[in-house]
Amino acid sequence: MVRQMATHYFPSDRVHYTWDAAAEPVLTIADGDTVVFETRDVSDGQIGPDSDESVIAGLDWNRVYPLCGPVFVEGAEPGDTLAIEVLDIHTKGWGWAAILPGLGLLPDDFPDPYLRIFDLTEGDVTHFREDITVPLDPFMGTMGVCPAGASGTPIMPPGVFGGNLDTRQLVRGTTLYLPVQERGALFSTGDAHGCQGDGEICVTGLEAPMYATMRFRVEKRSIPGPQYRTAAGPLTPAVDDGTFFATTGVGPDLFENAQNATRAMIDHLVSEHDLSPEDAYVLCSLVVDLKISEIVDAGQFVVSAVLPEAIFPIELL
Repeated sequence: MVRQMATHYFPSDRVHYTWDAAAEPVLTIADGDTVVFETRDVSDGQIGPDSDESVIAGLDWNRVYPLCGPVFVEGAEPGDTLAIEVLDIHTKGWGWAAILPGLGLLPDDFPDPYLRIFDLTEGDVTHFREDITVPLDPFMGTMGVCPAGASGTPIMPPGVFGGNLDTRQLVRGTTLYLPVQERGALFSTGDAHGCQGDGEICVTGLEAPMYATMRFRVEKRSIPGPQYRTAAGPLTPAVDDGTFFATTGVGPDLFENAQNATRAMIDHLVSEHDLSPEDAYVLCSLVVDLKISEIVDAGQFVVSAVLPEAIFPIELL
């Protein structure tokens, strides 16, 4: 007799803020089951639709990264692979992006707090400005199994267990594969983004509370770190019909190259699109992709910052 796969609803009032192998699972599911999550924004509600930048100075960082979990997956053992298929994901109608002092790719260039609130009720897009339309492609910024032996371990940074991957390709239709490190996998998720460019340049994507539905499978094989397979089609379907503009950073240090490519892109957005430097920096985090264009040429590497010009629909008419 074939077991009927079940759908579970993770309780919305249960979150945790660190990785801990001793934490009691909130939910136990069978291999092949589906879980529906309702996640909080990464600030755990400290930033809301009516907030302004004054809230940033008073953030309680012990409440940042509220995750739904742990979910115990029956049959998952260390050395196995947990496959997480993202079946559905959608926002709860609003989100935010910010410059957080001391964080991001350019902390010395942008030392002051800055906050933007976004209306996400249109579903497919949000409007950065009347003439700048940003496509939404929601994903979970944090998806991870519990690290081996973790005890009060911070959610950030990520690791081979997954975690705070901030990988914008983990959208609906993508399957993420994670190497199981603890019995039951002890999966958790949160930190959802309405959109983000590759690199999460200013340290926030479009942070948003979210609904997500995921199916879990246990595979009896080992992998060295996170892997994923996307759905068929282009990676950026909402902007692929438009042109792209890119700036570059060239030199022996990939991090500095990413900084310099981003600085050049900010200059471009300020001069060509009449944005403030702060808005240009935040927009980069939401839509600009950082790419390693070249890494094998005598120690001189090339990083490109790639801007989809389809976000400027009025200018392209």
